Amino acid sequence: MVDDRAAGIAAFIEPLRVEPGTKVHLAEDFDPGYKAGIRKKKEGVELLRGGIELLADYQRRLAAQDTYGVLVCLQALDAGGKDGTIRHVMSGVNPQGVSVSSFKVPSDEELDHDYLWRYACRLPRRGEIGIFNRSHYEEVLVVRVHPENLERQKLPEAARGPDVWERRYREINQWERYLTDNGFKVVKLFLNLSKEEQRARFLKRIDVPERNWKFSAADVRERARWDDYQRAFSQMLSATSTQWAPWYVIPADHKWFGRVCAAAVLGHTLIEIDPQYPQVSDRTRRDLAKVRRELERQAPEGAASDPYAESAGKPKKRGRSGGKG
Repeated sequence: MVDDRAAGIAAFIEPLRVEPGTKVHLAEDFDPGYKAGIRKKKEGVELLRGGIELLADYQRRLAAQDTYGVLVCLQALDAGGKDGTIRHVMSGVNPQGVSVSSFKVPSDEELDHDYLWRYACRLPRRGEIGIFNRSHYEEVLVVRVHPENLERQKLPEAARGPDVWERRYREINQWERYLTDNGFKVVKLFLNLSKEEQRARFLKRIDVPERNWKFSAADVRERARWDDYQRAFSQMLSATSTQWAPWYVIPADHKWFGRVCAAAVLGHTLIEIDPQYPQVSDRTRRDLAKVRRELERQAPEGAASDPYAESAGKPKKRGRSGGKG
C-alpha cells in the first residue's frame, strides 16, 4: 500500500518537474491553469487533506531521526500564493519542526557579505523543514530584472561582467549539491501564475478592505516588467533544475490545486528520505520494562494499571486497595 501511494504521488508530480538539462519556455511548456483532470475543487480538498496527514506523519519521523533536513524554496511573482501555500500545506505539522524565513531587501550587514550568506544563515537544522518564502533565487531574478541591485552588492569590477548570471547559476547549483550531499534535501517550487489571474488577485486586494494591506503600488510597477520576469524565470529553470535539486512548476491559477501539488512534491521528498523512528537498545528496553512495572504498581484502586494498553485493546489488571501491589 505504501509503495502504491509513493508511485501514485511520483506519477502525479512528474508533469510538474523540470527535466534537468532541458531548455524551458515558461509560457509554452507549463500551463498555469493545469488541474490534472481534477474537475471539482471538493476532490482537490480531499487530496490536500490526505497530503497534510502524510506530511504530519513523515515530519514526526524526520524530527525523531534527526539525520536529514529539508529546505523548501518558494518562488513566485506577487500574488502567486506563497503565503497561502505555506499556511495550508503545513497546517498539520508540528510548528516546532518547521521554520519559515522571508527575504526582502538586503540589509547593510547582509550587503557586507557574499550574496548567499544571508540564506546560509537561515538554513534548517537536521530533523527540521525550513521554508524560504522567496529564496536565494532572488539573486538571479529580481537582481537580474533590476541590475541596479547588483551595484549595491559591492562586487569587485571583475565580478560584475556579462558572465555574472551564468556564474551564479553554477554557484547555486554547487551550493545545493553541497547541501544535499550533507543530508539536506532541497525542494524547489515555482508557483506559476498567469498574467490575467494576477490582475484579478490585485483587484481583489483593492476591492476587499481586509486585503488592502496586502497591496502595494510597487506590485503594479513590477507587473509592468512581466515579460522580463518570464524570461528570467525561464532561464533560471533551465539552468538550475538538477538531478539533486530539480524544479517543480506548480500551476497556481487555482489555489487549491497548487496547494495539492506543493503537498505532493514535499510528500514525495519525505517518502524518498523514508525517515524512521530510532530503535532503542536491548538494555534500554529492559529499563523501560522495569519502569513500566513500577508505574503499573502505582495505579489507584479501580484504575487500569496501563490506560494506554487498555485503550489499545490489551486489558490490564486493575489497581488494588491502597493503590500499590
